[in-house]
Amino acid sequence: MTATTLSAGKSSAGKSERVGRLSADDWAQAAIDLIAEQGVSAVAVEPLARRLGVTKGSFYWHFPSRDALLVAALERWEKMEQETVFGQLEAVADPRERLRALFSMVAHEYKAHIIYSELLKALDHPAVQPVIGRVSERRLEYLTASFRQAGLGRDDARNRARLAYAAYVGFLQLNLQLKQTRLQHDEFEAYVDHMMETLIPPPGPAS
Repeated sequence: MTATTLSAGKSSAGKSERVGRLSADDWAQAAIDLIAEQGVSAVAVEPLARRLGVTKGSFYWHFPSRDALLVAALERWEKMEQETVFGQLEAVADPRERLRALFSMVAHEYKAHIIYSELLKALDHPAVQPVIGRVSERRLEYLTASFRQAGLGRDDARNRARLAYAAYVGFLQLNLQLKQTRLQHDEFEAYVDHMMETLIPPPGPAS
């Protein structure tokens, strides 16, 4: 056996091992990363296979089609979003501190902003719309419950939740879709502080 044959054999074995190690979650995460970089329409089998350094055969081992991968990617993103955002806040007992922690966390998760913005652009896609609908409703319910616990009445809490969420979505559109000049670090931090002071009710009975 020649050195060239040995080298080829090792290369082939390495690729087979790589294919064997890839899971459906690996493909789904790669699709999420691609959405963050290029949008939903960029999700396709061949560029993802190149990205992962495998053949398309690895993809078809896990998914029957590109649409099935997109659904899996969106489900993974939804689960990660729920665990990351809400899971980390469960230990914060004080509702005002929980809201402040939520505002701060969301403000500094830049990649999450990009993914959400790209999904909003693709709301006409049948796989995207229900996911965004569930995520948005869950976020509004969480905000409403937190504002209620912070002392606001039912209607005021719901309206405050809508206002907070509208501010979030609007800020994304200004920065990521309308391409407004990004705020400098100090300006952005001042904006986040202003949002907290404006939207989070002070201690004491609601007015």
